[in-house]
Amino acid sequence: MTTVTNSAIKTGDDGSIKFAPKIDFTKFQPTRSSVQRRKFMNGFMYGLIVLAFVIVCIPLISVLWSTISSGVQRLTISFLSDSMNGVIGGKPLASGSYGGVFHAIIGTLEITLGAMIISIPIGLMCSVYLVEYARGSKTARTISSLVDVMSGIPSIVAGLFAYSLFTLVMGPGFYSGFQGSVALSILMIPTVVKTSEEMIKIVPNDLREASYALGVTKQRTITKIVLRTALPGIVSGAILAIARVIGETAPLLIAAGLPVKMNYNLFDGQMATLPVYVYKQFAAGAQTCFNKADASCVPEIAYQRSWSAALVLIIIVLVLNLIGRLVEKLFAVKTEQ
Repeated sequence: MTTVTNSAIKTGDDGSIKFAPKIDFTKFQPTRSSVQRRKFMNGFMYGLIVLAFVIVCIPLISVLWSTISSGVQRLTISFLSDSMNGVIGGKPLASGSYGGVFHAIIGTLEITLGAMIISIPIGLMCSVYLVEYARGSKTARTISSLVDVMSGIPSIVAGLFAYSLFTLVMGPGFYSGFQGSVALSILMIPTVVKTSEEMIKIVPNDLREASYALGVTKQRTITKIVLRTALPGIVSGAILAIARVIGETAPLLIAAGLPVKMNYNLFDGQMATLPVYVYKQFAAGAQTCFNKADASCVPEIAYQRSWSAALVLIIIVLVLNLIGRLVEKLFAVKTEQ
């Protein structure tokens, strides 16, 4: 038996077998200068990417370091458990407390929870309609355009809208934490819609077709298969929307007010929030101490409370992100290896 290597076998017009000459593959090999140029460009681009990463990390680390170093000074148990009721200037209360942020923590959590209850169901149902029922239609394109416009609305406009709405319904001078929830939900809905829409789009159509082939209804296919598959991404989008609005100051300043007392009722009375608390304390500036010999009076107490409240806000956002990652991991679709 004859073995032919590095030759192509061709058949002639007369049926005879002919052997094509060997192909010289060495001429396709890159030259030394080409290899060196590729290595140089690879190293250069790698250096640019690392430099960009370092530049991005500089402001992030700077903000975190400034907040932690300035905020940890006043971050005590009494600061986390007291409100600002009765606190005047830089002097402490009879209990020795210089005021705290507990009322703002409760207000932030309640108002954010109210915004979640409003925005997440609306945003999720809107994204399901856009993908599963009206994909590619004129209605879907119109709604998507309106959602894009909503995502660019200034936050203070959302606060003005919520305040005006409740003024028309409840009368002038009415304040409640729920007004803040409505204002924040206006800012959350576009983020929830866009992220949920993208997550639902990437669910393979094979899953839908397999479900329909088994006789499952469209509604059950969406709830049990499509949304179940896209749940980790939907949770991530919800956490992103929460992080987007939890630090907003302008809408809450207008809609929820500037109280110093504790208020647990979301639907009645002004309610403090951490962003507004930070703004109010920083705007208060240095406090006046009439008795210079009084060591208990701290002129910089307002600045210290402002930094500590900012640190508490960052911690809350971090905890919410960790909870979201945990939920995403628990509900992620398990694939067999």
